[in-house]
Amino acid sequence: MSHAAFAARIAKDRPVIVLPLGSQEEQGPHAPMGDFVAAERIAMAAAEAAGAVCAPVLPFGFAEFFRGFPGGMQLRGSTFRAVLRDMIDSFLDHGLDRIVIVNGHSTNAPLIAEVVHAVRRETGVVVPAVHLWRSLPEAVWQEAHGDKAAVARGHGADPVTSVMMYLAPGLVGEGKSGATPRKPVFGLPSDPHFASAQFGGVPVDLPLDATEVADDGVGSGDPSLSSARAGQVFTRFLVGHVADFLRHFAKCDPRSPEAAPGE
Repeated sequence: MSHAAFAARIAKDRPVIVLPLGSQEEQGPHAPMGDFVAAERIAMAAAEAAGAVCAPVLPFGFAEFFRGFPGGMQLRGSTFRAVLRDMIDSFLDHGLDRIVIVNGHSTNAPLIAEVVHAVRRETGVVVPAVHLWRSLPEAVWQEAHGDKAAVARGHGADPVTSVMMYLAPGLVGEGKSGATPRKPVFGLPSDPHFASAQFGGVPVDLPLDATEVADDGVGSGDPSLSSARAGQVFTRFLVGHVADFLRHFAKCDPRSPEAAPGE
């Protein structure tokens, strides 16, 4: 949009602004680096359905444990927080205070929380965040994969691989192998999210690189089970879920979370 077109749009009402976030990181040997592609397309579809306005995606996130794989582009925590705050302030400066973050990289979540708490302390505005991959209920996993839902789930497998097969099939390569063994750490079994190991049946966090525990970058799950059909199931739910929340939030006062919509 031109600035004139955007100014005309916001003159009609105060639309919800959607901020899609993602990451440029490995997703296994078969999938493209960059879950930001999925986050942007889901956010744009949801915004269109809900009459909201979608900002450009921030394609880089906090992904410290993926530095060992070439091609990734990681932001320091301080950089990510600063950029996200600047994005939010760019809309607050013009009186647009209904802002919703749509996050496609789970490791961004604690940094997002820091930023939006600071925004509320300093401005009074509540900025919600929808974390896409955490938003999938078990019923959707069952619809996508049936009794193999647990086996299909994990970094380098689903939901991202299937969603990319559905939204951008030309970017997903061949050779999706099955689940691969993971390397131990200090003689202990490493965890699927790379930066911890199991001791006494509970996780111990460790500052590891993903290359130290998974040569192929697959954290868990079986990417051979991924499919465009499963991706359609995941995407349909997520677009609808985000759009429904955008419609709900459009009727809310972002400075009064104690009030119901329309009060």
